[in-house]
Amino acid sequence: MASAERIYRVIFHNQGKIYEVYARSISDGGILGFVEIEELTFGERTQVVVDPAEEKLKSEFAGVKRTYIPMHSVVRIDEVEKEGQARISDTDGNVTPFPMPVYGPGKGSD
Repeated sequence: MASAERIYRVIFHNQGKIYEVYARSISDGGILGFVEIEELTFGERTQVVVDPAEEKLKSEFAGVKRTYIPMHSVVRIDEVEKEGQARISDTDGNVTPFPMPVYGPGKGSD
């Protein structure tokens, strides 16, 4: 018997909003400082009611094979038993972005 596919819930900041998406594959992606998210899933089960937030996410990620999210934007990644509803919500002031590094090109090379 085949093992069940893994489903991940990824919550991250993007342009002042909190995004919650579901995907079948998560990795470090080989790009320093980014999380690679593949096979995003959106409302694949039959629904009578259409959620506008999920439809907005679906259109935003239409045609995207994989996406790279900056690590400092990720709030949480969970492996879940079943897919939930993807959504975008406003931040309520309780989420603080991870501090950016203080080093970079040209710093301290005077």
